[in-house]
Amino acid sequence: MMQNHNVQGHLLASFTELVWGTTFVATKVLLRTFTPLEIMIARFALGFLALLLAGGGWMRAQKRSHEALFALAGLTGVTLYFLMENIALTYISASLVGVIVAAAPLCTALFAAVLLQERLSRWFFLGFVCAMTGVALASLAGVTELALDPRGVLLGVGAAVVWGAYSVLVRRLGAMGYRTAPLTCRIFGYGLLFLLIPACIEGFPAPLSAWAEPQHLANLLFLGLLASATCFVTWNRAVFLLGPVKTSAYIYATPIITIVSSALILHERMTPVMWLGTALALGGLILSERRDKPRQPDGPAAE
Repeated sequence: MMQNHNVQGHLLASFTELVWGTTFVATKVLLRTFTPLEIMIARFALGFLALLLAGGGWMRAQKRSHEALFALAGLTGVTLYFLMENIALTYISASLVGVIVAAAPLCTALFAAVLLQERLSRWFFLGFVCAMTGVALASLAGVTELALDPRGVLLGVGAAVVWGAYSVLVRRLGAMGYRTAPLTCRIFGYGLLFLLIPACIEGFPAPLSAWAEPQHLANLLFLGLLASATCFVTWNRAVFLLGPVKTSAYIYATPIITIVSSALILHERMTPVMWLGTALALGGLILSERRDKPRQPDGPAAE
């Protein structure tokens, strides 16, 4: 049974990252007409409504004290993560943001070690070094000049940190017996609530009628129903099955999937350095999933 759970968890995490790694295409199209905040609110509102219908309504918390955990999960995994990532893109390049955010597995591991008392394998740290080297090579290949604006770097690091906190919070909530889809719906609800604060400040420049255009609607459905509603459920389920540390290692694959999909969809050229970086990132992912062998006791007691 445990083996089946592991296989299911790895398949769900792989599927999630495959989708998340290609969302840049839909987002890039929508950014021609809408602001990043408009896109965020639209996709998560659609995802929230879909999960609300699929889950049979608004789930009640088992205890009032659990509301704080749901609110923190919505604040970190939805509001802060996407705001920090999108604002970072206004200060530094998308490639550099991708490299920085790819450090999220390390942040997750540190949170898990402190808050969940999870033991970190030496393979995880070896995988982290290998994967980050690969992500940096693949993402920054051909970049002649890096605009290292401290604001963008700090926002990118902040996004990685809050995603680590979100992963640990989801694991805590899952251990309390909440079902994945209703739990994710509740997280989206809080995330949307917090997003209303910057929305009230920025406003909504684009008219609602703009979403009715077929191209915009198709991309919104992809982001809202698949990338948000479906993939947050599959990611959270993977966290329940594998734990936050093993699941978060799949984040290493996101920049690689983005680069490969760019080559396939936008016909961008893959250089030898990119191929090397891709191989190192995937190798780091594999290393991170390994576990240390349990020590065998010495002496006669081992017999």
